[in-house]
Amino acid sequence: MRIINKLVLKATEKRLRQIDYFKSHPFEVQKDIFDQLIKEGKKTKFGLEHHFNEIFGDQSIQNFQNHVPIRSYEELKPYIDRVRKGEKNVLWTGKVKWFAISSGTTNSVSKFIPVSKQALKNCHFRGGKDIIAIYSHTFPDTQIVKSKSIVIGGSQQITDLDNNRYYGDLSAVIIDNLPVWTQLLKTPNKKTALIPHWEIKIEMITEQAVKENVTSITGVPSWTLVLLKHILKKTGRSNISELWPDFEVFFHGGVSFVPYRSEFERIMPSRVRFMETYNASEGFFGIQDDLKSDDMLLMLDLGIFYEFIPLEQVSNETPDVYTIGNVEIGKNYALVITTNSGLWRYLIGDTIIFTSLKPHKFKITGRIKHFINAFGEELIIDNAEKALHSATEKTQSHIRDYTAAPIYMSENTTGSHEWLIEFSKMPDNFEHFKLELDEALKRINSDYAAKRHKNMTLQDPVIHCAKDGLFYEWLKSKGKTGGQNKVPRLSNNREYMDELLELNKSL
Repeated sequence: MRIINKLVLKATEKRLRQIDYFKSHPFEVQKDIFDQLIKEGKKTKFGLEHHFNEIFGDQSIQNFQNHVPIRSYEELKPYIDRVRKGEKNVLWTGKVKWFAISSGTTNSVSKFIPVSKQALKNCHFRGGKDIIAIYSHTFPDTQIVKSKSIVIGGSQQITDLDNNRYYGDLSAVIIDNLPVWTQLLKTPNKKTALIPHWEIKIEMITEQAVKENVTSITGVPSWTLVLLKHILKKTGRSNISELWPDFEVFFHGGVSFVPYRSEFERIMPSRVRFMETYNASEGFFGIQDDLKSDDMLLMLDLGIFYEFIPLEQVSNETPDVYTIGNVEIGKNYALVITTNSGLWRYLIGDTIIFTSLKPHKFKITGRIKHFINAFGEELIIDNAEKALHSATEKTQSHIRDYTAAPIYMSENTTGSHEWLIEFSKMPDNFEHFKLELDEALKRINSDYAAKRHKNMTLQDPVIHCAKDGLFYEWLKSKGKTGGQNKVPRLSNNREYMDELLELNKSL
């Protein structure tokens, strides 16, 4: 075992030196990435339209910012649609055949993020290797290479778009493109990992995983917790160490780990480590390189050029925009990325705050808009508004105000959403309203529908009627009366909900 670990450490020495270099030379590395992206972008139709041939010299980044506007998914979508139809050299050189599908945009159920060959190789795959390199260097006695790792794929199977182009969850895209030899280190097998039906997949993963001495798991906390509870129930074990004595680390990402930590600690031995990663459909961004701290290292050399907008300016027509060379600790920034898949100055929607510089470490602070993503459902305000409108129309009711928040998983229950609604006209049948709201959310948001399927991750929503004037009284108690002060529609924690429920009892 020591020999294997030494070989792993030897193989990662060069990469660890590169990581050390970008820690101490962040702007120089980012400028080099920027120059590479522009060089490739000059060959594209997007680059021609935005005068990439004029972007050079000491002012190249400023020229780029002058020529290329910051865009949301909806604003970049016309270009992406052309790529999906098979047009080449639109956003990136050649034809892009892979698309990572993700919910959460305002105007469509799902968004299609192009994933180029370069992004797979130099961003997503390299980021995965970096996790092992950093972890093995931090814990040289690790045994994660001794046996297999469980890798939990997403709920979207790989689908043929047409003419040799495919889409699926990012995890499925990655699994389908991994080298064959990597299967020797992972479970379940590729066929099982790509099963689209979760209830079938969970049985198949259990059947295969109980036969292995699993040393690590990679996945989203909500799905992973459901899987582990299922495995424990099937095997009659109370703790996974009884099944996998050498298990040592859970690599997690996708949603906040905070609500899940206590449940994982309950079913895992105290020696198990938890390591956070930030790997989105758009790119691989960060790794928690010090488990004593809850921030992550921003990965600066994986083919992504970063820009940062102060959150309070994100809606401005001409906001201040910063590069890695002039960000500050403690300020909330909206993340803007330019990637080796052709996402040029893309406003990804996430917000971060830097906790240190050189190295640049950060925490994810949320989304630009209010949302609920406690279980990977990516519920945004637009989803909620449309679903509530549908439910009120079908039940002849009217809503004055509302808010919603998650109810976290417990030892014996899955999660759910809790709604507090102030009606100006009550529905005749309250259960009918709840059903219509739930069904509308499933139609509008594919990720919510997946989590609600057979109550695997989300149970029926819980809905309370707010007393007349509740939200006004709550805002008044905060000194927030007036036209510019609004009730937080969606929250990813229970801060507002718990306050409002308490106030509702006293009115």
